[in-house]
Amino acid sequence: MAEERKFRDLKESCLTMDGISKQEMDQHWGILYKGYVAKLNEIRANLETVDYSKANQTYSDLRGMKTEEIFALNGAKLHEWYFDNLGGKGGRAEGRILELIERDFGSYEKWETEFKSIGLAVRGWVVLAYDLDDGKLHNYGQDAHNVGVPWGAYPLLILDVYEHAYGIDYGVKRAPYLDAFMKNVEWSEVNERLAKFHL
Repeated sequence: MAEERKFRDLKESCLTMDGISKQEMDQHWGILYKGYVAKLNEIRANLETVDYSKANQTYSDLRGMKTEEIFALNGAKLHEWYFDNLGGKGGRAEGRILELIERDFGSYEKWETEFKSIGLAVRGWVVLAYDLDDGKLHNYGQDAHNVGVPWGAYPLLILDVYEHAYGIDYGVKRAPYLDAFMKNVEWSEVNERLAKFHL
């Protein structure tokens, strides 16, 4: 039987944010995110009956489904982490994550400037991640769900910069959305992610 991913609930605090409207979140979570989960479950169900004898690197049902399984899975995961790290009071980081940001970027301000600038430079996601190999924090940019972040990088803070994340509130203006995002970061969630690695 195919593994089924369940929808994650949206925190109430994500519906009363400063600069990111309830309408934006209702569509982002209720339509887009749920669509990724539904499509992932559909792909996994179809993989139960795929014909392995027709596997081919140019085109085959197996290739298409396995490629898009990762796209849909990362679409679900990245959105879940994004929603989870929103709904807070924002502002300057605090706790262990601040210590690591200052250690690896020199200052919080330098990190935030880089993080937001990457948000203007890429098409999909900005991920503050802890690299399990070098033991440092890095800001990574992704143009698509399944492209851009190296293996072994554990995501800590997720920023969605696709137009669907801000189009209702800001039209095509991404910069004010980035400011709004930073005003609503839930730093305690980021610190909880860090704590999973005893950092």
